Amino acid sequence: MAAISQLSLPNLMLPAFGLPGISWYAKNMEITVKVPDDFAAPLLPPGEDPARAALEALALQAFRERRLTGFQLRTLLGIASRYELDGFLKEHAIEKYTAEDFEYDLETLSTGLDKAGHPA
Repeated sequence: MAAISQLSLPNLMLPAFGLPGISWYAKNMEITVKVPDDFAAPLLPPGEDPARAALEALALQAFRERRLTGFQLRTLLGIASRYELDGFLKEHAIEKYTAEDFEYDLETLSTGLDKAGHPA
């Protein structure tokens, strides 16, 4: 089995609870992925860093599922601007405003409620 690579997530500021007020601390997470040799080549585009490809895949999926915001995605991937993020999302065929968003907006326009269910 070939180890694809070791993935190290950047320093993220996470809340530390149990202290007076809330303080923040930096934490890194490392993930090692092992893939059989037969699958390693088809999973990665030629010349692409395996760790970067894995990080982007995880981050993009979390963004699609709305577990990460655009700002968090930019921070995690080291993307400098919203403009560059838009290009990155376009490269990966991810729409920031989806058909589901449109349908939801259309529905809530008639009810006058925001996403949290409060009057708009």
